Amino acid sequence: MFAMRPATSADIPAVAAMIRSRSTWLEERGMPTWRDSADNLADQAENSHGAMWVLEDHASHIVGCTTVQEETPPWGWTSEELAEPAHYLFTTVTDPAYREQKPGTLIALWAVDHAAHEGKAWVRRGCMFPGLVRYYETQGFTLLHEVQRTHNLIYLMARRAEPLAELEMLFKDPSGGAALRS
Repeated sequence: MFAMRPATSADIPAVAAMIRSRSTWLEERGMPTWRDSADNLADQAENSHGAMWVLEDHASHIVGCTTVQEETPPWGWTSEELAEPAHYLFTTVTDPAYREQKPGTLIALWAVDHAAHEGKAWVRRGCMFPGLVRYYETQGFTLLHEVQRTHNLIYLMARRAEPLAELEMLFKDPSGGAALRS
């Protein structure tokens, strides 16, 4: 059983530990890591606007996090896209020990449902790696733009916000959801 809730400053140590755990997993596979910025990323839990959300298991162990921004960053999107109400996700990180339960997909589906209930039309996100693009596509996101930012190519993606009736069942038992099998 899982639940999403706004992060608090008390979550900072657990979020930092989870980010370091993901960093170890990435390093073991020769991939770029967040190790050097784990504490700075975890500090987003202290944002007075409550922008970071955490995914917890039944024992209140933090399994993942994402930061939800009310506005899409202005670079890379058309003026028409920027005029549409959207949530923008960034720094989504999950504990690799929970891979079987697909916490990243749970977070993405929660974000789609949450945005719909907040009156948003879209959930948007960006990433720097083609592997993440493919992963986010399995969650229903579509690649819309590729933007060169300083030293990195950024892939900008979006998915329509919509209420997801099956979300409560998926949070109770992620193994039972077809949406998580991809």
